[in-house]
Order: sequence, then C-alpha cells, then structure tokens
Amino acid sequence: MAICHWLVVFFAFFGIARALKATEGDADPIYRGCVEHCQETGCVGSHQCFQHCIFTADGNISDGRWYLQEPLYLKWKQWDCHSDCRYYCMLAREDERRKLGENPVKYHGRWPFRRVYGIQEPVSVSLSALNLAIQFHGWISFFILVYYKLPLTDKRKTYYEYSGLWHIYGVLAMNCWFWAAVFHSRDLDLTEKLGYSSAVALLGFGLILAIFRVFEIKREASRVMVSAPLIAFVTTHILYLNFYALDYGLNMKVCLTMGLAQLLLWAIWGRVSQHPSRWKLWIVVFGGALSILLVIYDFPPYWDFVDALAVWHAISIPLSYIWWSFIKDDAEYRTLILLKKAK
Repeated sequence: MAICHWLVVFFAFFGIARALKATEGDADPIYRGCVEHCQETGCVGSHQCFQHCIFTADGNISDGRWYLQEPLYLKWKQWDCHSDCRYYCMLAREDERRKLGENPVKYHGRWPFRRVYGIQEPVSVSLSALNLAIQFHGWISFFILVYYKLPLTDKRKTYYEYSGLWHIYGVLAMNCWFWAAVFHSRDLDLTEKLGYSSAVALLGFGLILAIFRVFEIKREASRVMVSAPLIAFVTTHILYLNFYALDYGLNMKVCLTMGLAQLLLWAIWGRVSQHPSRWKLWIVVFGGALSILLVIYDFPPYWDFVDALAVWHAISIPLSYIWWSFIKDDAEYRTLILLKKAK
C-alpha cells in the first residue's frame, strides 16, 4: 500500500525532473565542449579514449576487427559513444568542480553517479533487489500461512476472503521492484516506460484492494462493479504513456490522485477499526510519509553512490516487511472471526 504509493511518487517526481531537460550540469559550456570534442576525436582529455568512438568517413568504426569492438555486456547496456562521452566528461567536470570547492550538479536530470560493471546506480540497484527479495519473502510466507497453517474450508479454500487479491498484489509488487532495479541499472526509454507502467499497475491494483478491504466488499458482482472502471482507467493510462506520449505532468497527477486516495482510505480505516495490528499499518503510513521527504530533499550522492533515493530504498525494506506482517495478521484475524461464526 504505502510502499507502492511512495514508489510511484518517485517515478512521478523523477519524470518532472526529466521533463526539465536542461539542468545545470549539461548547460555548462565546459561540459558541452568536452562532449562535442569526445564525439569528434573519441577521447576525453589525453588519456581516456574509446575505440567505439573513432569513426571512418562512412560512419563505421575505424578498426572493425571484432576483438577491438565493444564488449558484449556493454552492448547489452547500450553504452555507446554518445553515452560514454557524456559519462566521462561528467566525471572529468565533477573532478574539476570538486577541486574548486563547488558542489555537484545534475546532468540531464540525474546526479553524477559512478558506474560499477556498467551499472548506472549500483547502490539503488542493490537495494531495489533487496526490496524485491522482501516482497518475495512476504508473499511466499503469506501463501504458506493461508494454505498450510490456517484452517481451510471443506472445499480446500481459504477462509480469508482477500487471499487471492493479495497473491496478485505480491506478483505486481515483485514485478515493480524488478523493473525499478532494471531502471536504476540503465536509464533507457524502454526501462523508463516499463518502470512507470509496472508502478502505475501496482498503484492501481493497490487502490482496488484498499477499497475492497476497507469497505469489506466480498460479493463478486460488487467487486466487478468497483474494479472494472478502475482497471479500464489504469490500462488506458498505461497504453497512453507507452504508445502515445510519456506525459510526465499527467502521470504525476494520476499517480498522486490514486496514491492519496489509497493512503487516505487506509489511514481512516486504521483510525476507526479495532484491528489488533493497526499499529503496524500506522508505522507503514507514517514511515512512508517521512521517507518521501528524502526524495523531495534530493541531496547529491555521497561517495558518488548513495543519494536520497538510495536511502529511501533502504528505508522501504523494513517498511515492506512490516506491511506484509500486517497482511498476514489480517489473514489470521479474519480467519478467526469466520471460524467463530461457522461454529
């Protein structure tokens, strides 16, 4: 719930930053001159040169021998001449700024990070992978709980009315964190769209699930009536972003509207319900609300690796664990109530 909301907020704010194309770093004439010189000569300074940046008159690599061309893992990452020139000119310019006592600046909407084995933001990738692992652990432990530890009906079905919905949520959450890791690994149009799409899908389904649980909607007909328009809206929005226009401003409005609606539902329900584990819900809500300030503050990366977003990813790990703990407590709570009624 809240974790999903903050993840989509990140994509929304990042999109706005990307929309403001010219940031201070890429507007720097020294940086721009370095990139132009690199693309013409294949070198940054006198020592850093790239074989794949040296072209013949017909546009081919000057020495086409296979063992002098780009390694396969770099080709997979699409670190081409243009990308490498930008990256190494950025590092060179930041070294100059550091010697002059100046603070880091953004280049093309992003802070200057150092690659590790071709990975663009290694710390955020690692933390996204840990979040993925936590989501998997939460989902699989929930599955074991409802099917092997709690009583089942005579038809071998769970008493908990929302178990199937939480299984879908778990799959969408794992998918979302997987593409978040890929996006941090390499920022391309494809990975950006997949990151946005998976986050919006998770947020939309999270809103549907929140409505079902808060208002205790159990009848299939009622669930279809509630979910159909929301599913249609989310699907249309994802198709619009992918095949018409990646409108960052529109996406931010859509995400914040669905996210705030979801957050408000859980917050009010946590206040008025007598659920024994509502304190866990409050921890996730308030913890997520505080952690989003890190993304808004958006400080430059320490040691060229750890920025505000990486810290937020680290905070989301225990919050995700607590969130799945609440879901499992809810399954036990509802099962106990239904068993008492059955007797």
